[in-house]
Amino acid sequence: MIDLIAMTKRARTAAQFLATADAALKSKALQAAGDAILADAGPVLAANQKDVEAARAAGLSDALVDRLMLNEKRLAGVVNDLRQVAGLPDPVGEVVEEGDLTTGLHFRKVRVPMGVMAVIYEARPNVTVDTAGIGIKAGSSVILRGGKETLQTNTILAQAIQTGLESAGFPGNCVQFIADSDRALVLELLKMDDAIDLVIPRGGAGLHQFCRENSRIPVITGGIGICHLYVDESARLEASIPVIRNAKVQRPSVCNALDTLLVHEAVARQFIPQVVEALSADGVRFRLEERALAVFNGVAPEMAQPAGPDDFDTEWLSLVLGIKVVSGLDEAISHISQHSTHHSDGIMTETKANADRFVREVDSAAVYVNASTRFTDGAQLGLGAEVAVSTQRMHARGPMGLRELCTYKWVLEGDYLARAG
Repeated sequence: MIDLIAMTKRARTAAQFLATADAALKSKALQAAGDAILADAGPVLAANQKDVEAARAAGLSDALVDRLMLNEKRLAGVVNDLRQVAGLPDPVGEVVEEGDLTTGLHFRKVRVPMGVMAVIYEARPNVTVDTAGIGIKAGSSVILRGGKETLQTNTILAQAIQTGLESAGFPGNCVQFIADSDRALVLELLKMDDAIDLVIPRGGAGLHQFCRENSRIPVITGGIGICHLYVDESARLEASIPVIRNAKVQRPSVCNALDTLLVHEAVARQFIPQVVEALSADGVRFRLEERALAVFNGVAPEMAQPAGPDDFDTEWLSLVLGIKVVSGLDEAISHISQHSTHHSDGIMTETKANADRFVREVDSAAVYVNASTRFTDGAQLGLGAEVAVSTQRMHARGPMGLRELCTYKWVLEGDYLARAG
């Protein structure tokens, strides 16, 4: 039986330790955690293989199986991301703003740790390591609750992290894992506003809705991406195809992969058959809106079908791409406004005015001009690993790295100053 009250008490004690921990010691502890994960690579991969086999037996899609799968290369990448976080500048104590007030006070806004964070996530075991690393570096303790499909993998990973931390003189309770898939524990956790400072759900829309509706604790949601690229009539078409292919094919099972391609009607007849021909070679299947279906000219017909009523509201997480012809920038922006989850959307264009308008009017966490949506990633944007990609407006937006997992406090200094009025 998991005792969440005892777990949160341990987390608060660990958070108090981390709040004053030296930056160099935090980095050393994370390096030690990475060493411990690699030392336990055999048990980690064996546990992951069991999770993968169980997922396939349960009928999970290939996309979800890919999200939970680890191999030696992926595990090495996860540890490398942890080491990158260890080497990043420490955000705790950073002065955000400073100045003198007319009252005579000198003020500083200083970054401080969030405290105790709970992260609830599905499928991807790298989240266990990423979140542990970012939390510790940002001075907060972390309570992790992964999905049942990666329970065995995450349990071993969390144990390895705790072993590494303790070898460096840190409390193992800086990172705790709820090794039980009972959803009642999540509901209990969400009510513990006296013990937990922030909840971050990483997963599908159902998880986000459940947390928003049931949590007494502030929630930052993110990770659901229905991502768009709009090819304008002035775009360099030949140069656009590799970008579209990268956005769709490189890793289709992640939230920043491309879901919908919008094409200006002036270039659709020329461009859409080229896209279908190029991407069908990678196994991409297409959902074509009526005008797109009319111009694709039967290229790879076995890979294409008419778009259904919900296809442009679907995060595919697989080798499926929706294509729609639009009359121009107005319709492209309107479509994105209606169907986007405000994650990552972009324009391919050589017209600066169109690029400027797209950036100004598309309300997404990451907006691209002539680039793949796959760059919405903490490591790619220089943040190290991320704990989530926030698609909301308050506190943090986009990849949530170290600074986004801190809050701040005002430090006010006077010369025995009393308020006048």
